Amino acid sequence: MKPLLKVMVVLTLIFASTFILGRVLGILTVENVRWLLEEAQQVDPTYVIAAVILLLFIDLFVAVPTLTITLLAGYFLGFPLGMASALTGTTLAVLGGYWISQRYGDRALGFLVKDEEERSKMAQAFARSGPAMIMLARSAPMIPEVTACMAGVTRMPLLRYLVFYALGTVPYVGIAAYAGSISTLNDPKPAIFAALGLYATLWIGWFVYQRVEAKNKRSNQYS
Repeated sequence: MKPLLKVMVVLTLIFASTFILGRVLGILTVENVRWLLEEAQQVDPTYVIAAVILLLFIDLFVAVPTLTITLLAGYFLGFPLGMASALTGTTLAVLGGYWISQRYGDRALGFLVKDEEERSKMAQAFARSGPAMIMLARSAPMIPEVTACMAGVTRMPLLRYLVFYALGTVPYVGIAAYAGSISTLNDPKPAIFAALGLYATLWIGWFVYQRVEAKNKRSNQYS
């Protein structure tokens, strides 16, 4: 499990560095994203769709406020179209991470975990724990991209990855986009409550998962 945690921590730090850099430089802040979508709406609603998809895809390279963009997608585009746009963008981002890691991740993995047996154990550990991580990844920024990269570098079958990704992401995006669609500038409470509820649900899921994992480890030690 240690090699798995080591690689995930390194990936998280890499994505976190892009988040910090973006905040320091004032790139893709909540205010900037909202302004961009407002400008796109004034020109042509189609541009809003393209902007949402592009912004969420860029999340693979530079951390962006994913939940805010999804809420705004619902606000500007309405529920079905806003959800579809946000889901397209998030899916393209994780598929990009999966493909890049599958194709080019072996060199980086060999540098971080030099022992071949340890790399094999890492892949086995992710095969066991990865599904829960993928489903609950939306509980924190950068974790969806981290788990996508881990799935790619450990050669998790793409269809298997997408099933767990969909189980965690489709409800998340749907609820956020719907909440955005029924919110207004004068009444943002649906969006606020949806954001709080989503994070609360996912964090409870992480807590339950950690308790179950700890219980299983104790059972294995005494068996």
